[in-house]
Parts: sequence; C-alpha cells; structure tokens
Amino acid sequence: MDPNETVCFCNDVTRGMIKDAIESGAKTLEEVQEATGAGNACGGCLDDVQAIIDELS
Repeated sequence: MDPNETVCFCNDVTRGMIKDAIESGAKTLEEVQEATGAGNACGGCLDDVQAIIDELS
C-alpha cells in the first residue's frame, strides 16, 4: 500500500490519511468521511474508500 496514493482527488485525501483515520478510531465510511473529507464532494471515490476500510479493518 502506497500511503501517498491519492484516493479522493476532490479533497486531496491519500490512502495514508484514511489509514490514520481508521487507526484513530474511524470504523465506518461515514466516520472516515468526517475525519478526512474523502467522498464529501463528488462521491466518486466512495467505493475505493470503503475498500480501504474493509482491507484495514
């Protein structure tokens, strides 16, 4: 996993930022969105964000 890979281009959220949010207690897509801003613009990355949550949880 490349922590610098951008997952959400609208809000410039990387895999590493999502991982940090999960390690800080975010357990659901909504919690990761709140912590990182990922998926809060166009929503095109939500499936990718969920896949990362599933992978790391």
